[in-house]
Amino acid sequence: MTNYRKILELHSQGYSQRSIESSVRSSHQTVRAVLDRAAELNITWPLDDDVTNEILHELFYGKHISNPSTYAVIDYDYIHKELSKKGVTLTLLWQEYCERAYANGETPYMSTQFGDKYRRWARITKATMRVTHKPGDVMQVDWAGGTIPYFDSVTGEEHKTYLFVAALPCSSYLYVEACTDMKQENWLMCHVHAYEYFGGVTRVLVPDNLKTGVTANTRYETQLNESYRELAEYYGTAIVPARVRKPQDKGLVERSVGFSTTWITAALRECKFFSFAEVKDAVAERLEFINTKPFQKRPGCRREAYLAEEKEFMLPLPKRPYAPSVWKQQTVGNDYLISDGANKYSVPFDLIGEQVQIRLTKELVEVYFKGSRITSHKRLGKYSVQPVVKPEHMPINHREYLNYNGDEFKTWASTIGTSTEKVVNYFLSSGSIPEQGYKACVSLTKLGKRYGKKKLEAACERMLAFSSSPSIRTITTLMKNSSKPNSSAESGDNSNKYGITRGAAYWRKVGGDK
Repeated sequence: MTNYRKILELHSQGYSQRSIESSVRSSHQTVRAVLDRAAELNITWPLDDDVTNEILHELFYGKHISNPSTYAVIDYDYIHKELSKKGVTLTLLWQEYCERAYANGETPYMSTQFGDKYRRWARITKATMRVTHKPGDVMQVDWAGGTIPYFDSVTGEEHKTYLFVAALPCSSYLYVEACTDMKQENWLMCHVHAYEYFGGVTRVLVPDNLKTGVTANTRYETQLNESYRELAEYYGTAIVPARVRKPQDKGLVERSVGFSTTWITAALRECKFFSFAEVKDAVAERLEFINTKPFQKRPGCRREAYLAEEKEFMLPLPKRPYAPSVWKQQTVGNDYLISDGANKYSVPFDLIGEQVQIRLTKELVEVYFKGSRITSHKRLGKYSVQPVVKPEHMPINHREYLNYNGDEFKTWASTIGTSTEKVVNYFLSSGSIPEQGYKACVSLTKLGKRYGKKKLEAACERMLAFSSSPSIRTITTLMKNSSKPNSSAESGDNSNKYGITRGAAYWRKVGGDK
């Protein structure tokens, strides 16, 4: 059999056709035919070790075919290009191939042979990118490994900038954005900005297995971060994380990360930045350079390839951009407050000790318990010392305390009596601010509920009779004493005047015993 592998190897090394003929001991016509056929099929050296001469012979001339010239030639490049289009399948292309063959009076290959020959050609020529990634089908995302530093113009302190990279495998179109950190909020916002930059959404989103996106990825199940899942649902895309330790699942983004490291991080290594804004502008400028830089092995650039081959296949953007949300879990404390990391917000007090889920957006704080939304608050933009508390979340006694004010205490005292009014006015005015007397006023209202208005007014009157500085402790003592039963002396009962005495019945009993 002709040594096809050796012919292709020697030709790639620059040997002349005469030298190749001498080395492989084949005729001039055979070597010429092999090189021409290899050029037609776009087969070049090097080849994988498992691509044998038998496989090459079958690919060049077909298998068990006595007269291969009668079979219609398969245009592999055309098939490969058409498969990249949405909805095009190998079965459809085989049917079209058969129609052309019959029209030209030729015999087409059977569908099985047609598919086998194409797949073998695709594997040998490494032409797999367009088959695996159709236009508008996949967006691959990751963080770049390198960082870009910037310095505080006042203190000189160094800060790091991280690069988010999104790539469209079909056209190699890129989006790169500088971020101050790699936390979840930046991760989600970068996805939003990438979709806006591309002007559309892909059907599938392929991230790495980082915790900001994927909680767990095993051979049996994939658990997505709740915020990430929510973003995917909003844009109508499906998240398919790359398999663990399978870099080929996101090969283009890995190459794009290296590419951006070279053409952005390394290209800016001599620049000194004094703010994050400067870094962000420089990265955006370099991104435009990358996407408009001409390809080395084919005409055009990334942007032109995207606009010509992929743009029309992208899913449309929603009318409104997504507002990224961050989910977190917290256990409600005794103060029935939860935190967004900077400020605190109330939840119903009966959730004390329970674990709740918190959804944070730029403008909203939502609290969920067992899948149901319990409450929501407008998120504070700046740090606040005071928590945001809704009255309906408070216990009744806390709610009453929240409603306390000086005017209400005075109004209440006027319904009791003049002496109670004077005592309340004293409590509210004795301190440096009225609020210092609220506690005493609250105690006074409790005494009124317990003992009644008349007894409270009487106690306040007696208090003011011997002191101009009433105290809640003394008033409480007066009311307690006034509620005790009258003593025996006050009732006029002298039966026990001289202590314990024995009655006549006792002495009759004693006398009888004698």
